[in-house]
Order: sequence, then structure tokens, then C-alpha cells
Amino acid sequence: MEKLAGELQISLKQVESAVALLDEGNTIPFIARYRKEATGSLDDQVLRQLSERLTYLRNFEKRQDEIRTAIAAQEKLTPELEKALENAKTLTELEDIYRPFRPKRKTRASVAREKELEPLAAWILSQQQGDPAQQAAIYLSEEKGITTPEQALAGAQDILAEDISDNAEIRKELRSFAYRTGLLVSKATNPDENSVYENYYDFSEPLHKVAGHRILAIERGEREGFLRASISVDQNLAISALQKKFCKNTTPAASLLAEACADSFTRLIFPAIERDIRAQLSEEASEGAIRLFSENLRQLLLQPPVKNAVTMGFDPAFRTGCKIAVVDGTGKVLDTTVVYPTVPHKDIAGAKKTLVALIRKYHVDVIAIGNGTASRESEQFVAEMLREIPEKVSYVIVSEAGASVYSASKLGAEEFPQFDVSLRSAISIARRLQDPLAELVKIDPKAIGVGQYQHDMPQKQLGEALDGVVEACVNGVGVDLNTASQPLLARVSGINSAVAQNIVTYREENGRFLDRKQLKKVPKLGAKAFEQCAGFLRITDGDSILDSTGVHPESYSAAKELLAACGYTMQDIGQQSLSELRERAEKAGIPALAEKLGIGVPTLRDIIEELMKPGRDPRDELPPPLLRTDVMELKDLKPGMELKGTVRNVIDFGAFVDIGVHQDGLVHISQISDRFIRHPLDAVKVGDVVTVWVLSVDPVKKRISLTMKKPR
Repeated sequence: MEKLAGELQISLKQVESAVALLDEGNTIPFIARYRKEATGSLDDQVLRQLSERLTYLRNFEKRQDEIRTAIAAQEKLTPELEKALENAKTLTELEDIYRPFRPKRKTRASVAREKELEPLAAWILSQQQGDPAQQAAIYLSEEKGITTPEQALAGAQDILAEDISDNAEIRKELRSFAYRTGLLVSKATNPDENSVYENYYDFSEPLHKVAGHRILAIERGEREGFLRASISVDQNLAISALQKKFCKNTTPAASLLAEACADSFTRLIFPAIERDIRAQLSEEASEGAIRLFSENLRQLLLQPPVKNAVTMGFDPAFRTGCKIAVVDGTGKVLDTTVVYPTVPHKDIAGAKKTLVALIRKYHVDVIAIGNGTASRESEQFVAEMLREIPEKVSYVIVSEAGASVYSASKLGAEEFPQFDVSLRSAISIARRLQDPLAELVKIDPKAIGVGQYQHDMPQKQLGEALDGVVEACVNGVGVDLNTASQPLLARVSGINSAVAQNIVTYREENGRFLDRKQLKKVPKLGAKAFEQCAGFLRITDGDSILDSTGVHPESYSAAKELLAACGYTMQDIGQQSLSELRERAEKAGIPALAEKLGIGVPTLRDIIEELMKPGRDPRDELPPPLLRTDVMELKDLKPGMELKGTVRNVIDFGAFVDIGVHQDGLVHISQISDRFIRHPLDAVKVGDVVTVWVLSVDPVKKRISLTMKKPR
């Protein structure tokens, strides 16, 4: 517990309370939102870190006990070993300690031990005066296959090399030396072959400096056969340090020991250290990439919804035609069609006629264009069409990552059995503009392309991290119990996929929910699940207005008493008259009021916020997406041109910004801010609408370089 408190820089009491709540089966969103008094208001991200580290440390302690038991079973557990096990900080250190006691496969040293050469190894290690050949002659044996003194001495050196290699302290020192002084080196397997990995054909960088995205790129280049990577260290320096540690004089025996040290490092220690360090680099790079992916996903899911807008979803394509779906302000499908404005058909007149008719029939407010194949051509067509009509319609480019996955999925077929797979994509594109969160939860988070090298990550770890982000976003926003889909309900605290389906089935059979307490009638939704989920599920126009807020049912009586204490009634919720609630509560004294109501101060403050803005959506406070009415081409861009754009992806070395020319421009980290930033995420996030200036354009490679620093 002390270790967790130190690592996370929170109090021991906070750690103990959070661990107790997690062990009782409470979810992280529930603890973060409704158990603030117990945890000192720890947010969901800190709680998730705490939960992950708790699992790691418990696994660490379990392995510690396993190793202790295994060494004790060999009757070799000394007080020194016990202390070393207690002081070990990482799993690598534990395994180093256990190495000499681990059952070994056949090695050169084990063969030499079978030949009973350990006393000769001990003699060499003692570095006494004397002729090694004479000493070795004692161990000659036809039966054991030792026919010369040289064979006996070589076997003894093998034993020494393995013993040196098995020394945990030496491994730790040499691993540290390699990490401090070593280089990550990559070379081309075929220098004449063109590939995206050409930057790494002759690359080297100090291990402690190499960036995570470079490590992942090199690893992918290795897997694809373009690169060979290795760790380079000054082996002579390492061997010399090892020899100084063991060789105490200049006897012939010391000379043999020096050879054993060199063999131990080059044959046994360094290959293992290289594997360890590369695994560590890979793990750290993956963790960094997962954090980046998670943060990008969080921002994408929390994009402001375009509410109550009749939306036309436009899924671009060439040969098969552009799929169109019109949905009303609630996401209900009104109409679908296919038009052919792009090559090879180029039926621009026919497509315009069809779409203008739909715009007028359904009073379309906005067109959502998918950003995939034929997006640029479709955007030009739409912009031209909108210039020709009097209706005020704008368009926006929407990421269609994962739309095809959804449209071909079992869920897509269940939601829209009457529509073809391709038309489901157009529906998804329209609806993800209206409510990105509700639509994107239907797709595996790994299929939403907002990261780096997501396919190279440890998939279990990536999946858990992204699921945690989706869970946090869904519960942070809240879910309408009467309209939410099964996938959205399944992301609510305390509800699994089966219970989510039971809620939908109950709703279909019994009509809309009028009261949160009705949830208790849903099959398999027990008391614990109700406690965990109730506060995150909203009911509008139900029996109680409190059901439309984030106030948990366990605090309803406190909410009513609060209103009465401040001179209000339940009828005032949602009315302008309640705008003074916070002021009146402050006047009465928040701590005194909390004590009187039998709740904590954080809970009281949360209740006040919820009552003042019932059913509020935190996404409404964010800037809306950038709607366009016109389009440019790459050739229209000139250095120095000022543009507005939307951040589509944030990566370790910069951010990609959509400026309306189909090709996203790159703002390098050095061009994001006038102040120093360690990472692009310190200054921008996915969905931000930013002002940029064009630095340069490469029409051949279709590369746009942008800056967010205003030209002087």
C-alpha cells in the first residue's frame, strides 16, 4: 500500500479506501463519481492507474513467494537471499536472483559438472600459484571423455562462465551499464531496396534517448524483413570491468579466469541483457503508444454531438457509387439511395438532382462525408452542389474508421436488417456526426484509427486500456435508458453484455422506463449491479425529474432535503429560479449543510451541479465541429496561407490537421507552440479546431507542412 501511495503521490488512506472498494467489486466509474469521500475525490484515470499497479504488485508478490518456496525446497534459502528477494523492485530482478536455482536445460557448464570438474573451477577461481595443466591432469578420465588437460580446463571455465552469468548483482550492474552507454542500431537487410523504413537503414541512437515511435517503427521494419536491429555496447569495457571484479593477481589461473569472464559476457550475459533491454524498450514504447491512443480515443469519443440536425450521411466510392442515408435529428433513417458523381460514371447532373431533392424533402441541415476512398472527389462535388442551391446546408468530413467493420457486423445486421451492408456505412457516418459516442461504441476501439502502430501493441493490454477509455467516456456523459443501444448500455458501470440485452428486451416488451427502480425488474440485474449503474442511466420525462440527473438514487432524500433547506421544491428543478441554489447553499455553509444532510462535501457539491443543470451533457461545453461550405485543392495552397482546420490525429512527433484539401497536413511538434512542450498532447487534442499557416506543399508526395505559430 505504501508503495502505491508513493508511486501515485497520494495518501495511504486514499490507497487503502480505493483498494477496499475495488476488492468489493465496485467499478472505477462508480468509485470516481459516487465514492469521492472515501477516496479523497480520486478521478477515474488515477483509479485506473492504481488498479493496474495493484494487479502488477500482487502478481509480483505472488512470484516472490513462488521463488522463495522453490529455493527453500532446495534447502538453499539463506538470510542473504531472503533479503535480496525482499529488496527486489522488478520482476527482472526477481528472476535474476532465481536464475542459479532454476532447473536448467543441458548446458556446457552442466556437462562439465557431470564430469565432476567443479573442484578444478574452484581452484581457478582461487587464483593460486601453480601450473593449471598439472592441476587439470588430476581430472583426466577416458570414461568421462576428458583426455587432455585442455579439455578439463575448458570445462572448468564453462562452469565459471555460467556462475558469473548467474550472479544477480553482476547482471544488474551490466544491464545498467548497457542501458546507460549502449546504442540501438538498425541496418538495412538490402540497402538498395526502397521502403518506408529508409530513415532506419543506417540508424543509431543512445538507448536512453530513443523515442518510442522509433522503437516501434524499427520493430515493424524487422518483422517485415527490411531491417536488422541490435544493441551495441563497448564490450571491451564491460569485459574489462568484469575481469577487474574477479581477477586479483597475474597467476596463470587468473589468466584462465579472465578468459572465463570474457566468455561469460559475450556468450551468456550480453545476449540475455540485449533481449531484456529490447523487451523493456518495446514495453515502454508500447505503453506510451497505448497512452497516446487512449487519449486520442477519449477526445474522439467526446466530440461535441451535432444535436437535432437532419443529417445526410455520404459514404464516398468510385465504381460502386456513393451511398447516401438521410437520418432525422434522433438518428432515425428517413431515406437511402446511391448516386454516381465520381469516376468511372461521373453522373454529376443525376447525382445533384437526386441529392437536392432529398435536401428539400427532408430539410437536411448538414452533410457528413466519410473520409475514405473518393472522399476528395465527393467533397468537391458536394461543395459545388451547395454553391448552386439557396438552402443553407453545410458539410463536414467525418472519420469513417471502423464504419465498414460495423456495417458488416452482426450488430449492424440486427440494427438495420432491411438495408444493404454498404448503406449501413452511410447511416453510421451520419449518426456518428450526430452523436459520436453512441455510434463509435458499436465498433471495436482498435478499429478506430487514432493512434500509432496499434496493430503492433500487446493486444490484450491495448484492448483493456481502450475499453477503460470507452467505459470512462460513456459513464462521464451518461446514457439515456430509453434510447440507448445494447452496445452503449453494455459500457455502463456494472452492466455486462447479457444484462444490456435484457434491458433492451424488457424495454421492447414493457415500453419505456418511467422510473430507475424499474431496472430492478430486469432479469439478472441484481442489487449490486443496480447500485453501480443507476446513477449513469438517465430517464427524461419520467416519474421523477431526479431520474434525468446524475444524482444517484441513494442520494435522492439528501437532494430533496437540500432543496427544502434552500427554499426550493422539486418543481423548481430545471427552472431559472434554481440558478441561486449554489449561492444559497454557500450562504448556509457547505460543510454544515453536508453534515445536516448526512453526506460528504464532494457529494453535496455534485448534487448542487446536477440540480442546477439536470440532464446536462458535458460535451455541450466543447467547441462544435468545423462545418464547411467550400473546398480547396492541394494546388490552391500557398506558403503563408492562413487556414482553419480540425486535429484528426495526435502522434509523438506532431499532429495531423484536416484543412479541407482531403490530405491532412502535419504540424511537427516544433511548430505547435512558441512555448516548450514535451509532447503534442500538452497543446492539442483530437477534435480541436485550430488556426494553422502553410509552411510548404509537396504535390508529388502529397505532403503538407503546417505551423500553428503565427508568422511574424
